[in-house]
Amino acid sequence: MTVIPEGYHAQLSLYDTQRAIERIKHIFLSKLCAALHLVRVTAPMVVDPGIGINDNLNGVERPVRFDVPAVGTDAEVVHSLAKWKRLALHTYDFVEGKGLVTDMNAIRRDEELDNLHSIYVDQWDWEKVIRLEDRTEAYLEDTVRRIVTAICGTLDELKWQYPDLTTELERQVTFVTTQELEDRFPDLTPRERENAIVREHKTVFLRNIGGALKSGQRHDGRAPDYDDWMLNGDLFFWDEVLGCALEVSSMGIRVSPESLDKQLTIAGCDDRRELAFHKMLLNGELPYTIGGGIGQSRLCMLLLGKAHIGEVQASLWDGGTIETCRQAGVTLL
Repeated sequence: MTVIPEGYHAQLSLYDTQRAIERIKHIFLSKLCAALHLVRVTAPMVVDPGIGINDNLNGVERPVRFDVPAVGTDAEVVHSLAKWKRLALHTYDFVEGKGLVTDMNAIRRDEELDNLHSIYVDQWDWEKVIRLEDRTEAYLEDTVRRIVTAICGTLDELKWQYPDLTTELERQVTFVTTQELEDRFPDLTPRERENAIVREHKTVFLRNIGGALKSGQRHDGRAPDYDDWMLNGDLFFWDEVLGCALEVSSMGIRVSPESLDKQLTIAGCDDRRELAFHKMLLNGELPYTIGGGIGQSRLCMLLLGKAHIGEVQASLWDGGTIETCRQAGVTLL
């Protein structure tokens, strides 16, 4: 449900908002590529559903699927490029320490709409080849800090061009595991725990998402065939406008053949072992990688102090959202 904070008003005009969005995307991509040694590549919007490279998310979301008569098969609009990127690194002969980044545009038809969620998803999807010995918490945390530095540096340049912006971000990252969060806030829901820890520390990387906690519950769902559940996480910033934790990135060190084998069994997804992508991974034919997605609209919304994601992207909204925004003087693109 959409809720516009009382007294909210946009800090930039519609014209300046459009210019600022362009600047954010240009500046941040440059900083991200420099920080992680990435090069931009072209990526698909649709994939063949029969080879197993679409992101299954939590396993219940329905992909947009349609027939392609000229090809003689169906196609699926991607949910994300988590698996495609790893295959691309192998196909394009990327070496250790180098990676790719692409503009990923997706449709998630079953997304629940609110201030932060839209059926249209746009993000920088990135992936990097690493060594076996890099599959550590220390390597993951160093990568997170590099991304946060790129985000804060982008804000610095943006505020130089638009001095009326009031957004402030915490550069120091607090790292915490989902189990530590459950131990500290056992009576709160996962979302409430996120809000509590990010309200306190402002910039938080929440680690170990996907597996069951001591309570028997999962903090959140995660597909078993891209992130290693012990080496992944979500990056949050505190959003002063909405008064909540805003997730900007989901990322992690990717599954090894061993962790994929284990997670497929835990998730009850052993049937995926027969898919082409999974066979290659289980046979050790794909490189070790780290990767993630960084929300373009989410980042623009955060840096520009917007109350609704529809202020920085064009999408499709229900009547209730449209009316709530109209009454609050919020213009949806």
